[in-house]
Amino acid sequence: MSSALTVTPLVPAKSRDKNFPNSTPKPKDTPHPPLSSLLSKCSTLRELKQLHALAIKSQLQDHPSFITKFISSCTVQPSPSSLDYAHQLFDRIPQPDAVLFNTMSRGYSRSHTPMQSISMFLHMLESGVSPDDYTFPSLLKACASAKAAEEGRQAHGIAVKLGVVENIYVRPTLINMYAECGNIRAARTLFDRTDGCCVVSYNSMITACVRNSRPSEALALFREMQAKGLKPTDVTMLSVLSSCALLGALELGKWIHEYIKKNGLGSYVKVNTALIDMYAKCGSLEDAVSVFQEMTSKDTQAWSAMIVAYAVHGLGTEAISIFEDMKRKGIKPDDITFVGVLYACSHSGLVDEGLRYFDSMRGYGIIPGIKHYGCVVDLLARSGQLEKAYKFIDGLPIKPTPILWRTLLSACGGHGDVDLGKRVFERILELDDSHGGDYVILSNMCANNGRWEDMNQIRKLMGARGVVKMPGCSSIEVNNMVHEFFSGDGKHPQSREAHKMVDEVVEQLKLVGYVPDTSQVFHVDMGEEEKEASLRYHSEKLAIAFGLINTPPGTTIRVVKNLRVCGDCHSMAKLVSMIFGRQIILRDLNRFHRFEKGECSCRDYW
Repeated sequence: MSSALTVTPLVPAKSRDKNFPNSTPKPKDTPHPPLSSLLSKCSTLRELKQLHALAIKSQLQDHPSFITKFISSCTVQPSPSSLDYAHQLFDRIPQPDAVLFNTMSRGYSRSHTPMQSISMFLHMLESGVSPDDYTFPSLLKACASAKAAEEGRQAHGIAVKLGVVENIYVRPTLINMYAECGNIRAARTLFDRTDGCCVVSYNSMITACVRNSRPSEALALFREMQAKGLKPTDVTMLSVLSSCALLGALELGKWIHEYIKKNGLGSYVKVNTALIDMYAKCGSLEDAVSVFQEMTSKDTQAWSAMIVAYAVHGLGTEAISIFEDMKRKGIKPDDITFVGVLYACSHSGLVDEGLRYFDSMRGYGIIPGIKHYGCVVDLLARSGQLEKAYKFIDGLPIKPTPILWRTLLSACGGHGDVDLGKRVFERILELDDSHGGDYVILSNMCANNGRWEDMNQIRKLMGARGVVKMPGCSSIEVNNMVHEFFSGDGKHPQSREAHKMVDEVVEQLKLVGYVPDTSQVFHVDMGEEEKEASLRYHSEKLAIAFGLINTPPGTTIRVVKNLRVCGDCHSMAKLVSMIFGRQIILRDLNRFHRFEKGECSCRDYW
């Protein structure tokens, strides 16, 4: 195995002895009980070092029991300095046993240098120490954190040879390792071959499905778990709620909420935070607020979730109000908090406020990341400051990602700036030329400005590179079932009824002034009627029509779309909400649109 692994070699013990107490008297037979008991009371590395000095004075620093507990204390909440100190101690032990190797490996697996856990495993093998059941969970966790797929596969092979792969802790970490390394198929194969799956295995597989955007599969596993009489844990609930959020399945999410209450899981802060996120992403901001207000204990993540909830619903002022309240209560914001605040500002046109909050981040010891930069680009670009946004990206201290440039390209499309759009498009192609949406945006911009030759060149380039546009897909939950519709297709069992309902709705809306917006359909060979037909059966229109057919009058219609809602669908949804007396909540790629009485919560700023 060692020949195929690329790891950082262990630092020789001598190089770790700088500023380290040097004393090697013989240990007594048993450690002083009060000294060992003090380890649990040490909360900082400084306190641990003081206790170590006391151990040296008491001639206990090399006692096997004390040194094992001491190293374990250094690795419980690992930091670079505490791990380095623990490793110094470890290097001074002539013949460390499996417990000590496992302790060090576990510490590294929890750290920012998980590959050192793999290095520790190699050292263990080279020292002739046999791995045991406790070795592999940490090793596999490290492989997962480092996305070290090949090393993880080799570790799997060794676990099989040693006969520990069926262990109750090894199997779930194997499933998680493959999922984290992007091999969901291998994870599912392992899970399906497991006899008598336990809660931990189900949790690993459900989490794997959520992280790989398979929410329906995750919910199916949850139901299977219940059918087997296995009691879900708080970890299960976090993943199940994430699945509901991804699908926009509000009714199922409410059932899960009741299940959480009945099973005594409602006191977990993380579970309540996941509930806030689920309700917000399912379009029920009222329920999200209710959960937040009922929480007796709120951490930074809970406050951040509420800020993000207001942000995605376009309520920038409310999001900022929550942020200021959070600061008044002495809760320190983190990087996610600022993502929510900046997002809220960008989607509400609060440019000056957003830039001020961005500048304040370093005051909290937070270094801006790619998501913060993306929010600033969006903030500037939405407000029409396109050149400023371009210069902002160009001057970043890190290499810009395609997503940053795409944010600006989308804004160029909204503002009709073809020349800047072409410059941005070229920057994107330098990084990623496989995203169909980029070609479509620039092509539409050129066509909208009568630059047909440029449009044709872009479409030819798209065809030559085999790039295809992602199809629009919208989902709607009715009677606890999630139904999906794709633009123009007829795969759904009720697609014929949905298409017919769209036709009827369009005719009614035309009586009150609806005119299909064909300005974004750029096919030279198409007549006006053909352009209108191509717009008519967009996925969100089909989902809304399905909701009108299958839900009682006055019921809120909730739709989730995988792309940005188009202008024609946005106009149509406003009129449907007015004519049919329905509230329509549409979640697209960027935000929520709440249509009611002919108006949208975004105030057409989207």
